[in-house]
Amino acid sequence: MKKYKNIIWDWNGTLFDDIELCKDIINNVLKRRAMPTLTTEAYREIFTIPVEEYYKKAGFDFNKEPFEKVGREWMEEYERRKYEADLSNGAFETVVSIHTQGISQSILSAYKQNTLDEIAAKFGLTKYMSNIVGLDHIYATGKTELGKKLMLKLGNRESNSLMVGDTVHDYEVANEIGADCVLLSSGHQSREHLLQCGVKVFNNFYELKDYLLN
Repeated sequence: MKKYKNIIWDWNGTLFDDIELCKDIINNVLKRRAMPTLTTEAYREIFTIPVEEYYKKAGFDFNKEPFEKVGREWMEEYERRKYEADLSNGAFETVVSIHTQGISQSILSAYKQNTLDEIAAKFGLTKYMSNIVGLDHIYATGKTELGKKLMLKLGNRESNSLMVGDTVHDYEVANEIGADCVLLSSGHQSREHLLQCGVKVFNNFYELKDYLLN
């Protein structure tokens, strides 16, 4: 940890354990169209960002029905049910422990900004974060440009920041913004996908905390 001035956290699937909720909602969207549903394992195999690509893998044909309609349907149910999910086991304790080390922490997410602010506050994380950065729309298109702006705000040199996420996209964002990266396999993508990135992959926050602080 001595080399890092900042930890940059992904939200969905990393700090926030919403995998089962997300799978349940996409299955509801699929059922309403009489389409095959997904197991958790199948969901984690096809999930990707931008989410439009994962919707296609789930079977949606956006020539017949626009992505914006399907995406809004999914998000409206997610917003109604989001507090059915909780922080990942060990996430809050890890954030607090890093805070006691005097290291800055930020959230960088493809989630909509105003809702991200609300839910981070609900779970008591706001006071531990120097920055909470989300999108200005609901369609989870990616966060590379947001990450670049965050790095400028942090004033970091390359490798002074560590990004923690749960997807290949998080690794790609880290590369683009000049941050190191570690990944958690307890989130939205399978461990097999994450290992292809060539960075450390942890099973849970307890392993991550032990790596970072001991």
